[in-house]
Amino acid sequence: MRYAQGGGLTAERREFRERLRLQAVERFARGESNAVIARDLRVSVRSVQRWRKSWRSEGARALGSKGPASRPRLSPAQFRQLEAELARGPAAYGWPDRRWTLERIQTVIARRFHVTYTIQGVRKMMRRHGWSYAAPASRAAERGAGGWVRTERGREGRVAGAPRPKRSE
Repeated sequence: MRYAQGGGLTAERREFRERLRLQAVERFARGESNAVIARDLRVSVRSVQRWRKSWRSEGARALGSKGPASRPRLSPAQFRQLEAELARGPAAYGWPDRRWTLERIQTVIARRFHVTYTIQGVRKMMRRHGWSYAAPASRAAERGAGGWVRTERGREGRVAGAPRPKRSE
């Protein structure tokens, strides 16, 4: 995985990186060495070498941001629809227990939106939208077996907005 966050660079981070490259362009024009530019901008010498090569062949616009690497397969509106489907619970899709697994979420996406995701792609998308895996607190038979639940952003482990399963006794 290229970026630890699992979703590439944010728009702010892309702009920051672009500003670094454009600062390097100004310094290329002044004739500064790659090592000095790399040290001052706190990047690798190899990156500065690549930037200089692109600048020589295509000019300064070659170092501009190209935008995000890819667009999401599900739009924000479709993800909201997915959340509504998940709120219905796994029983609505014929699964006997009350937990959402990545494989089940992948199946719902494929059935509902006709879009294929890998298991890791589903995991990254769910994490990016504030969902996390809630492991069971203990192995007691009366407890649920865990599953994916919506969490508040910035408060990992604290479940918010997840429907509580009804106990049938």
